[in-house]
Amino acid sequence: MDAEHIDTRRLLEPTPRDDIMALQTAASLENLAVSVYRTAAELPFIKDGNATIQEFIATTTRHHEEHAKAFNTAAVQAGGQPQTGTDPKYAAVVEKALPAARTPEDVITLALSLEDVAAQTYTKNVGPAGTARLRRLFASVAPVEAQHRATLLTIQSLLGSGDTDLIAIPADADALHAAAGTVGFPDAFYPTGKASPSSEGAVR
Repeated sequence: MDAEHIDTRRLLEPTPRDDIMALQTAASLENLAVSVYRTAAELPFIKDGNATIQEFIATTTRHHEEHAKAFNTAAVQAGGQPQTGTDPKYAAVVEKALPAARTPEDVITLALSLEDVAAQTYTKNVGPAGTARLRRLFASVAPVEAQHRATLLTIQSLLGSGDTDLIAIPADADALHAAAGTVGFPDAFYPTGKASPSSEGAVR
């Protein structure tokens, strides 16, 4: 479910500080993803490259913008401040990795790590969230990030095999190698071992 379908107007119950920090950290991860995808979209090998990758980046950027807005709206309604900055831990990773990117594979690898951390973080946040509405918020965004990761894993596989012409919508299903149908779903249950702690991207 896209964030535009999430009703944050009703997130009005008193919320513990841990919930506010978790929402701010989620927003910081979304803000970082937006920054990375916007920068990546302007790299020559992306801008002048595969049209489907360009479309994926544009669509995914919009998703992350919507998610950041949803998390910040919920944080404010819960009595906290919006988070307009980026997650400090992963911003440092991006600062090193993105300027060194020279190929679409480099960008895909970086984006994969961010999408996976976001999906794991929101999945883990569902349990301890203080209200049912916050649990629904995290639970509705986590699968979107997991879907981004699945798409990126498939693109990564096709880039690695040299089948760049098959990165297209609609895909030529008959031409795809067998792994393309499963590589995007390596986990039976989504892991949470890499989930960011709630305080990581909270407003200081």
